[in-house]
Amino acid sequence: MRILVVEDDDRVARGLVTALRAASFDVQRVATAERALSAPSADVVLLDLGLPDADGIDLLRKLRERPQTAIIAVTARGEERDRVRGLRAGADDYVVKPFGVAELLARIDAVLRRTRTARAEPEQADPRCGSGR
Repeated sequence: MRILVVEDDDRVARGLVTALRAASFDVQRVATAERALSAPSADVVLLDLGLPDADGIDLLRKLRERPQTAIIAVTARGEERDRVRGLRAGADDYVVKPFGVAELLARIDAVLRRTRTARAEPEQADPRCGSGR
């Protein structure tokens, strides 16, 4: 399972990469939006929204164009309006710093369960409207 860590803080990134590799993930780390967009595809992107070269929400929207990739925002932006904005922009989950590694690993597992299930299910009619999706 491949994870892309998009984090400009070296200390935070080192901790994440170490913990994810210890959990047997294949991990790549980049520190900028430009590098994130040119990185090989990943199963999960852990995305810091406070990057030096671009707005994190704009990057999130661009990464969302990769439908096979789950995206978890991992950020210090913890206000409700920030969480709502991130989720509405396409994040599959939103984790506020500081966080525990065990919780992050559990959230990665949960997002992967959901995205694997969604990929495996054929498209079905949305019961909220009469004409399907």
